[in-house]
This record gives sequence, C-alpha cells and structure tokens, in this order.
Amino acid sequence: MMPLTLADPGEENIIKKVGGSPDVKKHLEDLGFVPGGFVTLVTAGGGGNVIVNVKESRIAISREMAMKIMV
Repeated sequence: MMPLTLADPGEENIIKKVGGSPDVKKHLEDLGFVPGGFVTLVTAGGGGNVIVNVKESRIAISREMAMKIMV
C-alpha cells in the first residue's frame, strides 16, 4: 500500500483506503474516491496539485489530499 502520489502516471490503481479527518474522508468519497474503486494518476505536476481520473472524470486535488488516498 502506498499514497496515490507515488503511483506511476497512467497506471490504473485500486483504492485500498481513504484516510484523514471525517470531513476530508467524506469530501473525497463524494468525489468518487472510495475503497475498491479505480483511480489513475494523470500527472503530479507543479503547483502542489495532482490530476487523477476517477469514475470517468478528471479531477485536480491537492497533493496533501492525494497523500491520504492509499492504493
């Protein structure tokens, strides 16, 4: 298990765990980051944001939030 930020770009991963406070977990789950779901890291580019594909949507989240998603 590793944080999403360490995943290889373009490789589909299964979400194993979502951490953080209850509010953060709820927010990430609302965006589609649920255990057992699939997520693909598109880019961990500059500016502290990470772009991912989840549930057929492209989403930008902060690097801090991406660290709470374990794959």
